Amino acid sequence: MKNSDKNIKKIRQAIEKQQDTKRFEHTLGVMYTAMALAMRYDVPLRSAELAGLLHDCAKCIDHDKKIAICEKHNINITELERRNPFLLHAKVGSFLAMDTYKVHDPDVINAVLNHTTGRPGMSVLEKIIFVADYIEPNRKQAPNLSEIRKLAFINLDKALIYILKDTLDYLHSANGEIDPMTQKTYDFYKQEEQ
Repeated sequence: MKNSDKNIKKIRQAIEKQQDTKRFEHTLGVMYTAMALAMRYDVPLRSAELAGLLHDCAKCIDHDKKIAICEKHNINITELERRNPFLLHAKVGSFLAMDTYKVHDPDVINAVLNHTTGRPGMSVLEKIIFVADYIEPNRKQAPNLSEIRKLAFINLDKALIYILKDTLDYLHSANGEIDPMTQKTYDFYKQEEQ
């Protein structure tokens, strides 16, 4: 077994212990979906596997602890994140990927960091993790899911735009707070599409 395979196996075992069953099933769904998309878009499989596995590694950490980790390690917390600390799981997750799991591939770290809001100018791996998080097989509730699942394998950027639009529509209709980066990401890719 290659060293990278051993590392992935150890990380998988550690994450399975940290997450509840439902969250771990989601994590595996994202990982496998990301690997399928990686095959389609010619991205290294191991990078997709690792990013998919790590994307929610901080999701089950309690909110106060997420804030404490950010404060201890000088990770910026916006006012929106203070009011909604569940949003910090991507930032804390990217930190844990480096600190706890010893992953230092910048593309993998950025994929974990940006999997909830996206960002303008994402790499293909970042887009894959963002999309895989939305379309993985355990997801049931998202609007337009069937169409977006098909589209993800035809045009990743279009799938990304649909997901961002659906997310913004949902947050507007639910009077939820919107992270400005989600809007910036949508605006950036919508402009790129034209």
